[in-house]
Amino acid sequence: QVQLVESGGGLVQAGGSLRLSCAASGRIFSIYTMAWFRQSPGKERELVAYSGGGTGYADSVKGRFTISRDDANSTVYLQMNSLKPEDTAVYYCAAKERVSSSFGSWGQGTQVTVSS
Repeated sequence: QVQLVESGGGLVQAGGSLRLSCAASGRIFSIYTMAWFRQSPGKERELVAYSGGGTGYADSVKGRFTISRDDANSTVYLQMNSLKPEDTAVYYCAAKERVSSSFGSWGQGTQVTVSS
C-alpha cells in the first residue's frame, strides 16, 4: 500500500508553467512505476506521463511536460511548460509495482486551470 498526495495545481495563463508534486509514503518508493494522469469534464481519464521501466509521454504533452522523480524523498514531479487551455484538468498521481499490470494507488487529484 502506497499513499499518494498531489500538490502544486493552480491557475495559470496560456504559455505559463506549473510544477506538480506527488509525495508517496507506505513503501519503498524506488520499486514503483509512477505516473501522472489527467481528467477534464466530460472526458475520460488519460495517461499523461510515466516513469519506471522507461519514461513516456502522451503525444499531446510531449516536448512540453517532463516527469521526474526524487527517490530519496519519495516524490515524483510533473513540470508543465508552455501550458495550453486544453491542459486544463484534474491531474492525478498514480503508482504501481513494476510487475503489476495496472495502477493500484491513486492520489486525490490537483486542479490545473489554464486560461486563454
